Amino acid sequence: MTLRAATRDDLDAIMTLEQESFPTDAWSRTAMAAELASPHGRYLVDDDDGRVIGYGGVRAARGADDADIQTIALAPGSRGTGRGRGLLRALLDEARHRGAREVFLEVRADNPVAQRLYLSEGFVEIARRPRYYQPDDVDAIIMQLRLASPAGGPGSERAGEADR
Repeated sequence: MTLRAATRDDLDAIMTLEQESFPTDAWSRTAMAAELASPHGRYLVDDDDGRVIGYGGVRAARGADDADIQTIALAPGSRGTGRGRGLLRALLDEARHRGAREVFLEVRADNPVAQRLYLSEGFVEIARRPRYYQPDDVDAIIMQLRLASPAGGPGSERAGEADR
């Protein structure tokens, strides 16, 4: 698995994966281009011998306490191979590096594979947004992960456990 920073040159490949992965609610090319250019986030691509087979992004303004995983998508043939987990962990490292202490994400309620991945990495469900994803009327599950401070070493604390 080779992860590298996404560039504007990757936009066509990213948009192909975006449309394959999210056919009814894919981001627009304009929105994705703005995300790639934003100084408040970082997008990575999984590059397999010059072919983009996955991408993911995190919005994390430097010094902010929280960050958001914006998206993770993989080519159909690359799913279930650990590449999504690798992208997620790299994005969490980026959030931590930028100073975030907690990370949020939204996942479709009809995507149990992604939900299991996030739960296995320590995310917990904190809320739902009914019928958020349109035109499908699918709920968004909002999840949170509290990050261990860099001085505390690798790992994370589940939401709420640090307060006990």
